[in-house]
Amino acid sequence: MRISIITDIHGNAPALKAVLQEIDKRKDVEHIYCLGDMIGIGPDSNEVLSMLFSRSDVSMITGNHDEAILALLKGQEYPKSHSQIREHHQWIADRLDPSFIIKLEKLPRMIRKNINGCQLLFIHYHIENRKLNEHISNDPFSSIVEPSLENVEALFKHYDEDLICFGHHHPTHLFRGDNAIYLNPSSLGCNNKPTAPYAIVTVQDGEIEVSLKEATYNNSSFLKSYHKLQIPDRDFILKVFHGNQI
Repeated sequence: MRISIITDIHGNAPALKAVLQEIDKRKDVEHIYCLGDMIGIGPDSNEVLSMLFSRSDVSMITGNHDEAILALLKGQEYPKSHSQIREHHQWIADRLDPSFIIKLEKLPRMIRKNINGCQLLFIHYHIENRKLNEHISNDPFSSIVEPSLENVEALFKHYDEDLICFGHHHPTHLFRGDNAIYLNPSSLGCNNKPTAPYAIVTVQDGEIEVSLKEATYNNSSFLKSYHKLQIPDRDFILKVFHGNQI
């Protein structure tokens, strides 16, 4: 079986469209797993969610941005750790199509699958077992560790899957340990060049093969939209998440 892993789209519709077009053109990918943070940062929340929810071959989980924005929409406690981006999240929340709220609410934080004799885990980032059901205001996601085999093995030491797929931290992670493969294909929507990273995973006869991919796309109009729409924190976002490409 061949699957695709995407994560951290962050409201970037043209990047997502480019990746989905590449995946569909292959005609050999049976399912797509999206590992959270579909919205937040970029302005294309409705377009991104429309593309994802309209497909029958996509499974999604929630990330910290999705859950923080949902908290605002539902009048729930907002995470203090995200206070510096609350104005930005409120901007996203105010423009989100209400029809997506209940769909986002129904998404899980974690998916476990057995594919051709291999155990796979899909999660936005590590969460301790005791925090799996904690509200986003209680900061259930673990602190980010720098990419290395030693760090991710320590982080996920209580998980026993053969392939652990996650996002949240935007650099690429691909490490093969003695007991597991650790994969973060990098943020699809936030990059310092006009490419959108994703991964193709082949699981066959108890073996797992991972191939890192990048879809090239024109991001000019998307980047300009930050100023056109007067998005809060746009200068910071364009610098930190898009490498000041404009």
